[in-house]
Amino acid sequence: MSKHTKARIIEAAENLFAEQGYGQTSMREITARANVNLASVNYHFGSKKNLIQAVLKRYFDVMMPQIDEALEVLVPSVGRRGVDQVLQSLMAPLINLNAVRPNGTEMFVQLLGKGYTESQGHLRTFIMSSYGATVHKLLAMLRTALPAVPADELFWRLHFAIGSFVFSMASSQALKDIAKADYQQDIDIADVIAHLVPFVAQGISGECYQIED
Repeated sequence: MSKHTKARIIEAAENLFAEQGYGQTSMREITARANVNLASVNYHFGSKKNLIQAVLKRYFDVMMPQIDEALEVLVPSVGRRGVDQVLQSLMAPLINLNAVRPNGTEMFVQLLGKGYTESQGHLRTFIMSSYGATVHKLLAMLRTALPAVPADELFWRLHFAIGSFVFSMASSQALKDIAKADYQQDIDIADVIAHLVPFVAQGISGECYQIED
């Protein structure tokens, strides 16, 4: 029963966080949707921050080991092609999140996007403490592909790339509807990612430029 209660709380919180955001979702709303009392939430999670992390953890626990496996065998080329290779290696682990729950890929990116736009600083600490080795391996691969790009410039490029990715994935249903109505194309989330990867790769690997003071 306790395990079932914990799963209900996570499911209720996940849906509310995706719909409303982390800051706008109250513990009262979570307990009402999960049909539990506040004591149950405190018993299983201790705090709202811990609950937010638990919601994302079930996705990261599936995705990060698969990313590790993909990067283990990857020797990226230098330049745009190398960046494209690194990003392509992330596609299958992302799409496989649909095994966590129906539309799991879209849900995960929505949740990640909420943390990104709401400045949930504890999530960065959580991700780096739990999955930092994978993150550092991914960054090392990108540096290998772009040896001439300074670290601070790569930071900005990745920041904008994540923004493009989060926005596109969060609006993926609208993109699918437009593709169907305007271009008679039946696409799924894998098609959205496949269109997005070369665009993001170009942005990350573009020619270096100097910001004027």
